[in-house]
Amino acid sequence: FKDQQTLGGCGILGVGIWLSVTQGNFATLSSSLPSLSAANLLITVGTIIMVIGCLGCVGAVKESRPLLLTFFILLLLIFFLEILCIMLFFIYQDEIDQYAQRDLKKGLQLFGTEGNVGLTNAWMIVQTDFRCCGVTNHTDWFEVYNASRVPDSCCLEYSDNCGLDNPGTWWTAPCYERVKDWLSENLVALWIFALCTALTQVSSQCQTLKIDHEGKN
Repeated sequence: FKDQQTLGGCGILGVGIWLSVTQGNFATLSSSLPSLSAANLLITVGTIIMVIGCLGCVGAVKESRPLLLTFFILLLLIFFLEILCIMLFFIYQDEIDQYAQRDLKKGLQLFGTEGNVGLTNAWMIVQTDFRCCGVTNHTDWFEVYNASRVPDSCCLEYSDNCGLDNPGTWWTAPCYERVKDWLSENLVALWIFALCTALTQVSSQCQTLKIDHEGKN
């Protein structure tokens, strides 16, 4: 398992680096967390998994109790952090929704400005793919432009300056709700992935304890 974990970490890290190199202009929608992009998340997660996997491999090969114990503690810590994050998400879901919407609306003010190409591209992609406009309503953009207009990515049929036309030619669905609905539709797959990850971690911990016990004997 530790070999698979290391390879899996390398794979995730590789995908993150590839996204960072090839999709460098695509960043985050958040204004307060500009580094929270898909590429950076994959690089971080991949690096952590790879390091922990290597630690377990070296510990198993050398039959080193300190390394195996460290590997076990790190996996146990990650497992409890995952459980804690899930619990906090459900407990504070309303507060998280309100904060996320405020932060996203704040980020709209940076749309199209110098040095914010990533955020601009991210909003264009989201609005085009999810067929939505704005965070909670297409009128969110009115405060950005100080006029009754929206980005061209909000248009039912894209064309230059189509965001200046009448509202009947724009998507009116809120992007926040559209993305939440998409996540809800794929929630079963996410839960299955989380469950498999948790079971894999528990299995790895049991194997570590077994190796450690055999080493003592």
